[in-house]
Amino acid sequence: MPGMGREKGRQLNEQTLSMRLERVAAHVPAGARLADIGSDHGYLPVALMRRGDITAAVAGEVADTPFRAAQRTVRDNGLQRWITVRLANGLAAIEPSDGITAISICGMGGETIRDILDSGKTRLGGQERLILQPNGGEQPLRQWLMDHHYRILSEEVLRENRFDYEIIVAERDGPVLYSPEQLYFGPLQMQARTPAFLDKWQRRLRQKQRTLNNFAKAQQAVPEATVQAIARQVWWISELLASPTVERKEQPDRL
Repeated sequence: MPGMGREKGRQLNEQTLSMRLERVAAHVPAGARLADIGSDHGYLPVALMRRGDITAAVAGEVADTPFRAAQRTVRDNGLQRWITVRLANGLAAIEPSDGITAISICGMGGETIRDILDSGKTRLGGQERLILQPNGGEQPLRQWLMDHHYRILSEEVLRENRFDYEIIVAERDGPVLYSPEQLYFGPLQMQARTPAFLDKWQRRLRQKQRTLNNFAKAQQAVPEATVQAIARQVWWISELLASPTVERKEQPDRL
């Protein structure tokens, strides 16, 4: 998975998180009871517990090898009393007695994170903060959040090891309505227009323009719906980058 395992010049562990995981950690509320789904080596919950930032955690893993790695990380740090490692699929790692107040899901495609949330939605009490770090597929993930009445509280883009990552923080807050463009770019990111955000979409624009050019040269006809979808995205991105001002609407419309 891109960005996982090792950063240039330093070993990643429970003491030295990647920049990406440090930014995720910054959005976990102080004193939270955290469920880290797809925890890999368990570095995030162990780091937060070592720092005294959370009071308890569940590290969930669906695969045996990372499950055992997370167990080892927790054991080596003497945190078995506070961090429970469970072999389970998605939110099945959470039990009502855990009293979870924050859920982090990192390093997967946005569609995969969406599917984890959707298949496990009966385990969501509605009070948890969601801290999500998708590797692409942000649009369908934001669509799920909107459809299930989650308001996006914070968003950011960061670039690490030549990959663009997004972090989306949301809490359930009644019906909200985002426009198609807001679902595509991120409603708060359209306002903030950070350098990392604009750089990402400049790269994406070039990629999508190349895709359209390749469609035009293709030996076989490309479905018109596919061409139109990419052309619409090129237009949206071009308009976004050409706009000199920040959107003034602070929050999405309520339904």
